[in-house]
Amino acid sequence: MMPAEGGHGPTILAFDTSLPQISAAVLSGGIVVEREEAMHRGQAERLIPLLADLMTATGVTWRDMDLIAVGIGPGNFTGTRISVAAARGLALGLGIPAIGVSLFEVLRDPQTPSTEPAALLSLEAPRGMAIVQAFSNGKPNAPPQVIDPAARPLDLDLPHGAAVRGFRADEIARPFGSSFEAVGPAQVAARMARLAALRAGEADFDPAARPAPLYVRPADAKPPADAPPVILDDA
Repeated sequence: MMPAEGGHGPTILAFDTSLPQISAAVLSGGIVVEREEAMHRGQAERLIPLLADLMTATGVTWRDMDLIAVGIGPGNFTGTRISVAAARGLALGLGIPAIGVSLFEVLRDPQTPSTEPAALLSLEAPRGMAIVQAFSNGKPNAPPQVIDPAARPLDLDLPHGAAVRGFRADEIARPFGSSFEAVGPAQVAARMARLAALRAGEADFDPAARPAPLYVRPADAKPPADAPPVILDDA
């Protein structure tokens, strides 16, 4: 458990690059300041300068940080790796913990995550598919899985009374007769910062744990099909 600083909780730097944007936020003194920049590429070059600009605007420095919160996906394969690698490096350099927060958690209520009713959360995946994960009492029930929103998967079970929230929620909820809310991830870094603050206060919080990307399926990149080059022997 991380002790509160000055009665306002820890100062947290949160960021995410798993979506086609950079989302960053500083939580300090109970107040969150967030900045987002839409971009499909170039996050690796822009991330640290954006974080520095944000901290200057909020009047905090790297040494003021108590905790790093980082988006772990699921999302863009390369983008997720960029933010997770940056978070690990910053945490190591500053000597502070880093907490990974999934986009599924961002879809939930950051104020009351442990008491929120059961829900099946859905994120957009390539080719019209959806990535879903069920939560109850603030905890995931099972690993995330990729589904076709238009066809009920035989191995997908909703927790009792669960609502469906997220990408194509109406289609996913229809076979179950569940309520739904079609929303997407919003205020990503701000929500991650508040969720990380709550998690840092839990009794089982491990400050030595390192965030890791949440991959649901392998990267779309394929190995080259050409034969490997032949190395000629000069002899």
